[in-house]
Amino acid sequence: MPRNPSTGVYSKPAGTTPSVGQVIDPVPWNALTTDLGNEITNSLPRDGSAPMVAPLKAAGGTMSAPGLGFASTPQTGLYLKGGGLLGFTQNGVDVSFDKALFYAAKSGDYTALASDDSAVHRFMADAIVTLTAAATLGANWHYAVIADGGDVTIDPNGSETIDGAATLVIPNGYSAFIVCSGSTFFTDKLMTRILTKADVANVADYFIDLVPSFVGTTSISVSSGSAFCGGKSFSIPSALTKVFTSTFVAGSNGGILDTGTIAASKTYFIYAIRRISDGTGDIVASLSSTPAGVTMTNLVGWEVLSGSRVGIVLSNASSQIINFKQWGNRLKLTDAIFELSTSGTVDNNNFNCAGMPDGISVDGEFLLHNVASSNTVATIRADTEKTSSNSWGGANLFLNTLSATNLQIGQRIRSRPDGLIWVNTGVSVGSATMELLSIGWLDYTTRRIGG
Repeated sequence: MPRNPSTGVYSKPAGTTPSVGQVIDPVPWNALTTDLGNEITNSLPRDGSAPMVAPLKAAGGTMSAPGLGFASTPQTGLYLKGGGLLGFTQNGVDVSFDKALFYAAKSGDYTALASDDSAVHRFMADAIVTLTAAATLGANWHYAVIADGGDVTIDPNGSETIDGAATLVIPNGYSAFIVCSGSTFFTDKLMTRILTKADVANVADYFIDLVPSFVGTTSISVSSGSAFCGGKSFSIPSALTKVFTSTFVAGSNGGILDTGTIAASKTYFIYAIRRISDGTGDIVASLSSTPAGVTMTNLVGWEVLSGSRVGIVLSNASSQIINFKQWGNRLKLTDAIFELSTSGTVDNNNFNCAGMPDGISVDGEFLLHNVASSNTVATIRADTEKTSSNSWGGANLFLNTLSATNLQIGQRIRSRPDGLIWVNTGVSVGSATMELLSIGWLDYTTRRIGG
């Protein structure tokens, strides 16, 4: 008879236990030899010469005595855990393996379950992910969330916390790896460190290159370069040409204005901007002297970061960009702009130069011109502000002539934060014509390295 399939015990047929002198009955003995032949055929050769042709059934075993082990190291092998789970043990110590990762896309709110252990879920819109109670999920449960289309809020069960907080927001474009301890939740902190700029909080804004150039009366170009502003890095890999004939459109030959149309006799501040989703850079122009004041209506998905102003350009009375040439932070007007021409007395502490930016302090570059007749005492002077009635200016051209004299000097004058300066002229003897011309400026507050 065959081996018992449950116990593996073989019982030989009846009538196969002979006694001395007994005549052997061939029927049971033939059955016995047939069974023995079958058992030999169905045994597993130790030399590996033949394979199993049916499932191998091992003992359940334990962590210290695995059901399938090795003669040389009997405490290393496979055993059956509770719940029908397979266990691995090495030298009597359990070895754990992570579950296979599986991915799913989500478009709305979701409750993370125990079955989501080792899952990666990509959310393509704003969503709230509610976490099942930590005790239910158990220690070592882990879960990855990718925010790819909207912000994702992680909301633990009841009063439970994640990283010590009631909720965790994963901004669009970021991801988080969430782990359960059995009583609370925490993340790998990488996203938090990036968002809080823990490693770059004290790094000043700066950028390299990104120098504006005049193209035409309605367009400029900005050279390639890179920036680290507001704790974020971005770059413009190749020069961009931008036009003042329309509001912002990304890419070369796209519009540059944050809003409206180009206005006459205005100061336009040029900013390098960053696309939030991928860190791509571009250029926008605004009447605002600060990034916070840039109108964002046409800049959805972009951000204007601190320290990102790369230049300043002026428009004339015909709403055209005034021609210029720029090297680093220094801008030179192609044609000098007459700011003042007088033969009399001027004392103006709030002089607004047409050829200087409004609403920002720069080191303006000026020409002071004094044309005096013979026997004349005349002066033209200028400075950031007037300090006294007899104040001498940082830029000063004084003539005391015996014969007619024509003299011109160049000088830098720092404007005040509102863009104004002090200008003073006077003729105490004789006659003279005194002129002030602006020829450009040094943008000393911009964050360009090597400018």
